[in-house]
Amino acid sequence: MTFLWLLEGIRTPFLDKLMQFITYFGQELIIIAVICTLYWCVDKRFAYLMGFTYFSAGLCVQTLKITFRIPRPWVLDPDFHAVASAVPGATGYSFPSGHTQGATCLFFPLALKARQIWIKFLCILAFLMIGFSRMYLGCHTPQDVLTSMALSIIIAFVIWKFQSAVLDRPEYRKKITGILILISIAVAAFALILNKNQIIETRYALDCCKASGAGLGFAIGWYLEQTYLNFSTKSRSIASQILKLLIGLMIALLLKEGLSLLLGTSILAKMAEYFILVLWVLIIYPYLFSKRFIRRKS
Repeated sequence: MTFLWLLEGIRTPFLDKLMQFITYFGQELIIIAVICTLYWCVDKRFAYLMGFTYFSAGLCVQTLKITFRIPRPWVLDPDFHAVASAVPGATGYSFPSGHTQGATCLFFPLALKARQIWIKFLCILAFLMIGFSRMYLGCHTPQDVLTSMALSIIIAFVIWKFQSAVLDRPEYRKKITGILILISIAVAAFALILNKNQIIETRYALDCCKASGAGLGFAIGWYLEQTYLNFSTKSRSIASQILKLLIGLMIALLLKEGLSLLLGTSILAKMAEYFILVLWVLIIYPYLFSKRFIRRKS
């Protein structure tokens, strides 16, 4: 808390707005939009690599959150106040930082892939700044941020190191899918058991089960796409690529709102919502635009 008190002493209205802007790039919406852009239009293989990193680290972080159950800084010290605009987005327990995990899983693989040193530097600076912004805004302690960052870097580096085995070896596909499904189910079961025994509140179990639903969707969607569809990111023109991206993102947003209204807001409903959304991204929408492209060619 000492470091957070130090940062509170240097807050200004301008820095508050700047850090709130920076922290936005660690939010789920931005990360998913980047992955969708890469997956549908640019580099499907690298998008898969990023997806494995993001969803695996997300399951780990959410499990640690409900295991250690460390409150937010303003709960640890009632005299401490976070920047008001950042509080609504600070859901769940404090340790480890979910925003930092998302940012690191986005920008560290980009740093590994980049060839130019200056791009690597900017990518590393990006997730470091997002992690710092979480502390400046008062939402996380250095322990929260550094643990999340280290965990995400390790997972990203391991997946990068063994990417050929993960992405290019069909004989491992069923095993990898099965492992990710089992981990996702185990994480959800752990959260539900803690919630049923009144160890954690429903709102804390909710974030964990959303990550589990997304992990299940990713595992099944990846297997189905690689085994049966194997679509191409190519399109007739840049304009058609942009249109394809915009339509896919727009429908994903509509699905998210529509599924909430249709399924409700229970833990299992939210888990199902994220499962369906990830399936939309990985297999349903690529199937639709692939069939459309094939019909146009014929």
